[in-house]
Formats: sequence, C-alpha cells, structure tokens
Amino acid sequence: MTDWLDGLGEAFERAPVREKGNYFEAFEEGDVVEHDPGLRLTREGNEFWMSQTLNHDPAYWRPDAARERGFDEPPVHPDFLLAATMGPSVEDLSEKGGYFLGRTDVEFHRDAVPTGTDLRVTSTVRDTRTSSSRPAYGIVTWETQSVDAETGETLCSYERTNMIPRREPAATDGGTAAGETEDEGPDLPGELIAPDGPYFEDFRAALDRAADGDAAVAYRHERGRTIDDAMMSVLPLRTLNTARQHHNVDAMADSPSGDVVTYGDVTRSIALGHARSDEATYRERRYEDERFHDFVALGDTVYAFTRVRAADAVDDRTGRVTFTHYAVNQHGDPVYSGTRTAAIRRRTE
Repeated sequence: MTDWLDGLGEAFERAPVREKGNYFEAFEEGDVVEHDPGLRLTREGNEFWMSQTLNHDPAYWRPDAARERGFDEPPVHPDFLLAATMGPSVEDLSEKGGYFLGRTDVEFHRDAVPTGTDLRVTSTVRDTRTSSSRPAYGIVTWETQSVDAETGETLCSYERTNMIPRREPAATDGGTAAGETEDEGPDLPGELIAPDGPYFEDFRAALDRAADGDAAVAYRHERGRTIDDAMMSVLPLRTLNTARQHHNVDAMADSPSGDVVTYGDVTRSIALGHARSDEATYRERRYEDERFHDFVALGDTVYAFTRVRAADAVDDRTGRVTFTHYAVNQHGDPVYSGTRTAAIRRRTE
C-alpha cells in the first residue's frame, strides 16, 4: 500500500481512463437513446430552482394563487421542468463538451405537472453533420422528451443542437455550417416603447403606438442576478446535468472560458424570471430559436431585455403575446436570446 501511495500521482497520470460521454462518431441519424437516470420533480427542488432564478409567480408557490390560476395545487415551474428534462440527457449526449448552438420547438404538453412526478427522458438523433469551421467537432441535433414515468404521458419536448468533439478531426472546407452563423447587425428603430402595465391590453396598446412611427416595443427589466456558487454548480447538478463545464475547475482551466461556466438553462431562467416579473403571465406556451451567445462566469451579473413581437386576443381571460427575450451580462454583451409565446392575462376591471 505504501508503494502505491508513494507513486500514486504518477500512476494516476498514466492510468487508462474509463470515459464518460460520447464522441460525435457514436451518433447516427435515427438512433434512440434511453437516458438511464430518472428524476423526481420534488417541491423542494422546484422551489429551490425558482428562488435562485427569481421566478416569484405566486401560482407556483401558494395554493390559493394556484387555484385562482386554474391549478389544483402549485405545479412544477416550466423552467425547472425544461432543465430537468435536459439534465439527465447530458451524460449520454453532450458531456464530452462542445458549444451549445441552440434549442427550438420547446413545448409543454400539460398545463400543470404536479410535484412528485417521476420523469423518464429519451432522445432521438435527428441529424449529424460536419462542422465546416471546427474540424475537431461535429454537429448533432437531437429531439428530447420527458414523460411521466407512471402514465407515459409526454410532459416536455424540444430539439437542440450541439457541437460534439470527434475522436479524429475531419477535413473541412473552412466555411461556416448552418447553426454556426453570426447574426447580422441589428436594424434598430429610432424609439423604444415600454408597455404601461403587465396585462395583455398594455402590450397590445404599446404595439399600436409603435406602429404609428419608427418605434418598437422593447424595454429593460430592472433586476439583475449575480452568479454565485449555488447557481454555478448546485442547480445543474440537482437536475443531473453532469457536464464538467459547470463543476470541474481543473478540467476547464485550459478551455476557451478558462473556468467553469453557468448552465445555459440557469441563465435563461434568470432572464425569463426578470421578464415575468413585469407580466401578468397566465400560461407558458412555446419557445423557439433559443441561442446561447457567450459564456456566463462566476461573478457575472445577468440582466434581461425584452422585445414584444405580437399580441393577439384569445378569449375574455387571456391574450397570446410573443416576445423575444435577451439576457445580457454586466458589460451589455448578449449571452442568451429566444422567442417565447405566453398566454397573458387580460384586465378584469
């Protein structure tokens, strides 16, 4: 034993590694991956996620507010459900690392998922292709869904695209593949207008005012949230997200970021929490074209900016509003963007 201890550092360095995660070559279009870990959506886990990301909608906290909103009890928050759907998939799909290029077609298939629900998560490979700009990586798109383990009912689904490391670099033409393009410069209007209140009618009226001139309905949310240790490592690990990017400082020392980085769904949930604090949200409906534009590091502060795209009446209780939400850091650099559609309450008086 003494001999092993004396030479353990050297043995550790040259020992064969039992690897986790998969390289690009492991994925073929049509493959179905059953992710072994299951995750119970506990009330404590749900409330911890909401509190850390400043999602304070009372319908997800208080039984009386939940009943007023049409729920039997405070349900699982959609942001936590989405993160808990993605978390168990990471070990099989993206633990090897690589850039998260985007996610779209995010849908919640039930209005309310009760706490205590057990998830099972499955992914299907939809596309694989070469990265034209990074020969050490390929690009993979998966469709992932979570189901209620007891009933088999689909709860959440989405499509996401990642760069994934190759075992062997591939020859490329040096161009830029789909999903790797940079946005063109913004075509900004002369005036930015904020709605006068949180209800559907306020968003509709602001859009009408903007239509009369060179203006858009776009505004900042006052709150910011600084990334701390709990947000950096505890939140992703609570969703079984094993990506080293969020908890292994040693492994990330030589990475482009130079340190651990924030789970994208934490950044996203902060931005949406800031936005929802200025809305009379009734139900979350759909998310599209979500992208993560830059690293968010420990100590960075996440702010949010919203543009209102459309507002259409649905019934006497709600209207459908489409937003594009942005998260920016303390330097004003964009770190997240995505299009969201939600049912927003109408004024009752």
